[in-house]
Amino acid sequence: MLTYNMDVEPNSTWLRTTPGAVALSQPYHCTEAGLFYGREHFATARTDKESYILFYTLSGGGLVEQGESRLTLAPGQALLLNCRTPHSYCTAPGSRTWAHYWVHIDGAGVRAMEPLLNPQRLSAVSLPALSVREYFKTILNNMQNESTARMVSTGLAIHQLLAAMVGEHLGSDAGAARSNRALVERAADFIRIHYAQPLCLDELLAAAHISKSYFLRLFRQYMGTTPYNFLLCYRITQAKELLVLTDLPVGEVARRVGFGDESNFSTRFAGMAGQSPLQYRKSALKQK
Repeated sequence: MLTYNMDVEPNSTWLRTTPGAVALSQPYHCTEAGLFYGREHFATARTDKESYILFYTLSGGGLVEQGESRLTLAPGQALLLNCRTPHSYCTAPGSRTWAHYWVHIDGAGVRAMEPLLNPQRLSAVSLPALSVREYFKTILNNMQNESTARMVSTGLAIHQLLAAMVGEHLGSDAGAARSNRALVERAADFIRIHYAQPLCLDELLAAAHISKSYFLRLFRQYMGTTPYNFLLCYRITQAKELLVLTDLPVGEVARRVGFGDESNFSTRFAGMAGQSPLQYRKSALKQK
């Protein structure tokens, strides 16, 4: 269900497109985009829509609500919102205008970015207006004259915009964010140093002094994966080095990177590298 009040200035822009095969094959694609100069009574509320929406406030302020999250988007702030659950947005109370860019986007890339930007609840990110304007100009211009090259260009602009948001969000120098980032970096360094030894989550938690669930959430947010998968990836990377730079038997390589069982190592390696350890060694040596 959708209800809205299009209280916007006449010079507002609203463009629509239907993604074709090329656009849908990209990690990011858009279906609608615009530049709204919202007035005092501008408002939208919907129960669901099969997309995400990305906002960026130019002036005034917007109020966005979803579940227990309620935040005001001030000038210079961007927000990614999953439209698949009930939500609403409007010109913020006390603000007579809300000038903002917006774009409905979807794709595997957006789904991967969303938990990084909103790990627990909706989070606004501050970005410089100059660069954001260029991204949105690209998106809007491409929608008015679509071609294969322009579809790819649109996907790249969306990626650059979201990547800038993630970089700003995870690189925040605010006290809590800085402390959380440092905690995860210490845990990752501990894994890198002790990767060849038997490791368990309790060793990482011992120095963190936070709950297991919160630690796992922070680790996934900052490192993009779980501590266990991070350890596996690091072990496999070290194994690749040994396979290329030494003539050690596969069993010895497995032991040196922390695998007690050669069969388990070979299975893990093939699953993550796409070929067996010996095949990887042979193909890497051919490329030299």
